[in-house]
Amino acid sequence: MKKDFRRLVTLLGALLLTAAIPALAHVGSPDVYYEGDAGPYHLFVTVRMPQVIPGVAEIEVRCEGHDVNSVQIVPLRLSGPGSTFPPTPDLAAPSKGDPQFFTGRLWLMESGALQVRVMADGGKGTGELSVPVAAFAQRTYAMQKPLAGLMIVLMLILGIGMISIAAAGAREASLKRGETPGPANARRAKIAIAVTIILVAGLVYLAKAWWGAEDTNYRNRVAFYQPPTAETRLENGDRLVIRARSENPTWSAKINMGEVVPDHNHLMHLFLVELPGLNRLWHLHPTLLDGTFADDLPDMPAGHYQVFADVVDARGFPWTLVGTVDLPKINGGGLAGDDSSWSGDPIGSREGQRVSQLPDGSRMIWERGAGPLKANATMDFKFSVQDKNGSPADDLEPYMGMAGHAEFVRSDLSVFAHVHPAGSMPMASLEMAQAGLLGHTPSMPSGMAMASATGTLPAQVSFPYGFPKPGDYRIFVQVKRAGKVETGVFDAQVQ
Repeated sequence: MKKDFRRLVTLLGALLLTAAIPALAHVGSPDVYYEGDAGPYHLFVTVRMPQVIPGVAEIEVRCEGHDVNSVQIVPLRLSGPGSTFPPTPDLAAPSKGDPQFFTGRLWLMESGALQVRVMADGGKGTGELSVPVAAFAQRTYAMQKPLAGLMIVLMLILGIGMISIAAAGAREASLKRGETPGPANARRAKIAIAVTIILVAGLVYLAKAWWGAEDTNYRNRVAFYQPPTAETRLENGDRLVIRARSENPTWSAKINMGEVVPDHNHLMHLFLVELPGLNRLWHLHPTLLDGTFADDLPDMPAGHYQVFADVVDARGFPWTLVGTVDLPKINGGGLAGDDSSWSGDPIGSREGQRVSQLPDGSRMIWERGAGPLKANATMDFKFSVQDKNGSPADDLEPYMGMAGHAEFVRSDLSVFAHVHPAGSMPMASLEMAQAGLLGHTPSMPSGMAMASATGTLPAQVSFPYGFPKPGDYRIFVQVKRAGKVETGVFDAQVQ
């Protein structure tokens, strides 16, 4: 009974919070994490995004080696005009305690698909890399009361001063030296005061109207980047149809789901997570038809499912469609291609466990430190795979061009991040950024040519990421072994 009550509370909380998730791709996790090479230097880059645009992004660069002397950073657009002509870069400052750790700040002046270029210089020459970032206003800030009070006082002083100057000018401007103002002068002063009051009031009204228009415009920009809803319906018993819908009319006019670009050779990555326990996961890949997505579902039990659907638009900007769907029992057959599934215990049951048993008797191990997990701390999540004899597995192969995929999901569904060994950004956006580095005009990616790993892979996979806030999380780690996708699952409490 107690366990059922806890599940009910978790479900109600999840349903309430899902309606207010304040982000887009990587729901509730706007910061960007990247691991890659800038020429001869291996770098770990964290871009902590501002909550308002224009705003200041915090850039952290950690160098794996000890031969980087300086790091420069610069923002520019990811694609289109402005993507090939970066402005003058800023110099990142080295840490006093760690000379291979650099930090800097960059003004992001516009919303949309941007990139941060990082240029490293050292004993091995120069190198650069580019990190795609999704820049958007996450919230609006109310004016602080002390500042509002100060502005009102200054406005009153300015208004009274203007009225006083106008009155004095009308009353005394025509007087000769030593002459006293008469009734006519006083009358002109009264008229000047009345006219000036009307003008000042008009200016205040126009200023208020301008302020209100700017505030409305900014709120609309914030609303534009809220995650679109994943509207779902079931056809023919097992065919799930997904359509993106937004309450914001500007979004519907500007974003065309018929022009999304392939990411890992798929136009959509669909994740179905059973609620409330997060004890089942399906990672599927619907096809696109006339602006909607559809997929023939595999065998699935009846249940209430959370929908996260990742797509990348033509500009390289990532979106995650969010919703829920109630499904009956699906008799759809087995999994095919890159599709995968997992089922097991509800979230919380694996807290503290660093070993996840795999179906064939092998296991996946989370190689985490002994200390507590902290929010907003950049981490390198490392997982190794052992066969049933305890030896490193020798049958890992690329899964959609990568050594692995990981999904980080907070228990209340306010955080969802689909992460790769290269980082937390979509690989389609990263491909655009790399094209710009090579001197090409970034355009629609053709697939995942940049991540076409082949052959047998090492028995370890890692993911750069950082939990955006405290709470209980479930981590799904997916690798491919001998043609079959296997999923290790770990629970984490984050302080």
